[in-house]
Amino acid sequence: MDLIQPVEESYANPKTCFFHVLFKASALAFYILSALFADSFVIIFVITVVLSALDFWVVKNVSCRILVGLRCWNEINDQGESIWKFECLDQESLARINQKDSWLFWWTLYLNAVAWTILGLFSLVRFNIDYLLVVGVCLSLGVANIIGFTKCRKDAKKKIQAFASQAIASRVSSTIQSAFSVV
Repeated sequence: MDLIQPVEESYANPKTCFFHVLFKASALAFYILSALFADSFVIIFVITVVLSALDFWVVKNVSCRILVGLRCWNEINDQGESIWKFECLDQESLARINQKDSWLFWWTLYLNAVAWTILGLFSLVRFNIDYLLVVGVCLSLGVANIIGFTKCRKDAKKKIQAFASQAIASRVSSTIQSAFSVV
């Protein structure tokens, strides 16, 4: 009897996935472990925030492009208004995005924010206002990525739907034109 086992889809970009998770885990781990063993708040603050900033940079500039095909940034116009700019891969390229990579990207993004929120609640309950500041900075960096890339993903879906509608309308129009040109 020949048993055929389905081939499990693996990560298409394991190095990017590794670094996407590494900085999130290192900031959380350093914060948790150093709060237990170190007395210097300044060192804990600086190293945790630097690790979280590295995570923010990796997500914004590397992993979002490679793992989910999105890119977004914020600009300030001449009137001082904040304007979000979005870019995404074309429909064909988005269809080739590895689902495991995409799953890892989105889940770690959200779980990281949940973890910092829980740590913030612990700091609040223990009245560690200093450590609440660290958590606040790290959480704000994570939430900024969540907001930016969620908006980017919604904008990408709108563009894909608009492209599909335009393609269908164009096809229907050309079919109608060819039908009347025959008559």
